[in-house]
Amino acid sequence: MRTWSAAATVLVLLLLWAFAGPTALRAQQQGRAASSARDAAPIDLTGYWVSYVTENWRYRMVTPAKGEYRRIPASPAALPIINGWDPAADERAGNQCKSYGAGAIMSVPGRLHITWLDANTLRIETDAGTQTRLFHFSQGAAAAASPSSSGPRSWQGESTATWEPATAGSGGGGSLRVVTSNLRAGYLRENGVPYSERANVTEHFDVAPLPDGGTLLLVTTTVEDPVYLTGPYIVSPHFKKEPDGSKWDPTPCSSTW
Repeated sequence: MRTWSAAATVLVLLLLWAFAGPTALRAQQQGRAASSARDAAPIDLTGYWVSYVTENWRYRMVTPAKGEYRRIPASPAALPIINGWDPAADERAGNQCKSYGAGAIMSVPGRLHITWLDANTLRIETDAGTQTRLFHFSQGAAAAASPSSSGPRSWQGESTATWEPATAGSGGGGSLRVVTSNLRAGYLRENGVPYSERANVTEHFDVAPLPDGGTLLLVTTTVEDPVYLTGPYIVSPHFKKEPDGSKWDPTPCSSTW
């Protein structure tokens, strides 16, 4: 029976290290690279963005008439609120931000400023209504499917985010999925079309190039509410990237845009 010499053993170990060492090092480096949501981001959402109104112009750029709720699957329970909308009463009650909550804020014409608050929290500030949204990244898709409700209800609620791979044929690097709950009751439009505290908002953020060399941010928003909606309400507001914040103009909430 053959026996290995000490020199042969050392040679084998050196060969194993030569092949496995770099692989292990790359794995360690990749693990470190993806140790935070910021490092793992497949797309860059940071910067200043301005509304690029290509859909629902008549509902976004002009205050809809009282009682107008076309294109929204409003339930019978919502109709008394829609028909009883009183912006002056909202102002008196301190509810002038009802149409700036997470269910509608991305459709409010204005600008976004997107930054990383920390390595696992993405922050979106809006100059319209001076709102701040915080997207908290958790491990796994299950965490994003059911955000925890650890605090009082608020206009922007509690949002859990996950990165998702690009869909086939999209040509992009991936997208951001955000699920928001624990909301205060608000309006889907500024003319009083409501969503309730039981509403959930699911959003997908994608970026795409423009022919002029610019960048477009596409946000697909789905609002589901068992109280005031009979089905999902889906909108797709777009934003165009700006070179800097020179046009940033924070303004407070108003009962009419």
